[in-house]
Amino acid sequence: MAQPTFFKQPASSTLAEIAALTKSHLVDPSRADQRIKGLAALDEAGPSHLTFFDNLKYTDQLAQTRAGACLVNERFAATVPPRVAVLRAADPLRAFVACARAFQADSLRPPSWFGISGIAASAVIHPTARLEDDVIVDPLAVIGPGVEIGAGSVVGSGAVIGAQVRIGRDCNVGPGSTIQFALIGNHVLVHPGCHIGQDGYGFIPESGRHVKVPQTSRVIIQNDVEIGAGTTIDRGSLRDTVVGEGTKIDNQVQIGHNVTIGRHCLLAAKVALGGSLTIGDYVALGAGVGINNHVNIGDGAQVTAMSGVKDDVPANGRWGGFFAKPTKQWFREIVTIERLVRDGAPHPGSASPRPKGGGQG
Repeated sequence: MAQPTFFKQPASSTLAEIAALTKSHLVDPSRADQRIKGLAALDEAGPSHLTFFDNLKYTDQLAQTRAGACLVNERFAATVPPRVAVLRAADPLRAFVACARAFQADSLRPPSWFGISGIAASAVIHPTARLEDDVIVDPLAVIGPGVEIGAGSVVGSGAVIGAQVRIGRDCNVGPGSTIQFALIGNHVLVHPGCHIGQDGYGFIPESGRHVKVPQTSRVIIQNDVEIGAGTTIDRGSLRDTVVGEGTKIDNQVQIGHNVTIGRHCLLAAKVALGGSLTIGDYVALGAGVGINNHVNIGDGAQVTAMSGVKDDVPANGRWGGFFAKPTKQWFREIVTIERLVRDGAPHPGSASPRPKGGGQG
């Protein structure tokens, strides 16, 4: 049985065309008509592949690569084997990604999982829902009353869109996702198994039991946001939960009620955001970061993976640890503790050794 490749194979391109696309310099102009048929890593590339090199860790792979051409910066251009055409680029990775986006544009946005256009016969769409032209609805999706979905959007199999939800143009809602009490902008990607707009986690103690606080606000997701598989975004209670334009969220992230996330942030896998916290623009949170309720994270801040944040982080701060603090301070504390352990310092609070001899008879 032949193994599928899943994505369309790109048409071949000459090195001259690739140089123009990536704004790189072909060192040997005589190879301008050499054709490239695909992209590959250094250690897997063959004579018809383009690859790139930007990390000394892979110097051995560069020396052994069989690639037809390699994007590399000027500093390392002379280390490329003579058999490999050199495309000199200021930023080889960025140039390679530009080429990949052009060659494999079909991978950037999920199509219909069922390979259809239009609305599947088994989809359930309320008669008051309004879908613009070219919307695709895969089998067994459910779209509730008053929903509006913009042109070019795709709703995957088994997805459920609740009453009055608004979804913009050229969006994707992955299979098995649920969306309610939400307004979603244009060009938003919601990967499979996401849940958006469910109750926030709000209770108060009363007479030995926990009383639910009404969660009556919305989720607002602005343009060009990407939401990874299995992510949950709770709707607000007193204010909307907001995800700003261009923010990219990895898989299995939890966003609590009333959270405001700024524009162009990066949230890695398993980030957990407590309720009513505020994150500024261009913030990066590493995998597994947990942030307490009512904390403010300033614009441009970065928090190291697996950190626990209980205090406000200033703009452009670099914090890490548990509990998180400025990274330089955290590293100094780690080094100090390691030095104390290595040098055999007494454990804090331990009793001093008793002198030999003497004592009560």
